[in-house]
Amino acid sequence: MRDRIKEIATELLITHGYRGLRFKDIADRLGTTRANIHYHFGTKKKLIEEVIDEYVDGTTRQVIDIWTDRQTSFIDKTTTMMAFNRQRYDNFNPRGKSGRPWSLISRMRLEAELLSKPSKDVLRDFSIKATDCVTAAVEHAQASGEISPDAPTQDIAVQIVAVIDSAGSITADAGSFDRLEHLYTAYIHILTHAYGGKKAVKAVAE
Repeated sequence: MRDRIKEIATELLITHGYRGLRFKDIADRLGTTRANIHYHFGTKKKLIEEVIDEYVDGTTRQVIDIWTDRQTSFIDKTTTMMAFNRQRYDNFNPRGKSGRPWSLISRMRLEAELLSKPSKDVLRDFSIKATDCVTAAVEHAQASGEISPDAPTQDIAVQIVAVIDSAGSITADAGSFDRLEHLYTAYIHILTHAYGGKKAVKAVAE
């Protein structure tokens, strides 16, 4: 029951936000009572804290897996990250051309003033870990010859982390996934043409 409550709470938080999450809606979806939701989580604040913590932890693990894979090129890591965003976007925008919220991280950042300190810390930690693993990926690409060793490592990393961090807001503002896809592909083209080695140029050509 706890897992189902969190699953539905995650969906409702993404679509309706902090203020729009109501125990009654969760209870109705589960065919149970609000008292049962309170029994498992106590307060709305505690439920949201747990939902954010688990969602961000799961997302962080997937992001780290993408960017620390030594078997893929930096370009492939970037396109895999885009595909990861696309999959989550499609879950909430099945028809493709809409800007419904799909990222709990982006949604909760818009309502940060309502969150507890632990939840704010979790969201901040996501950005730190994303920056660390992307930076390591840039360094690996430089060592392998995919990216020039003279390229500005931190600048290259921070550009794509900004896209990762803002993905949900970008699609919401654009009303589709097209803008986000353009940002990813433009980043790849600019990076490879400005700082790419032979491996990067070949990958882009393919």
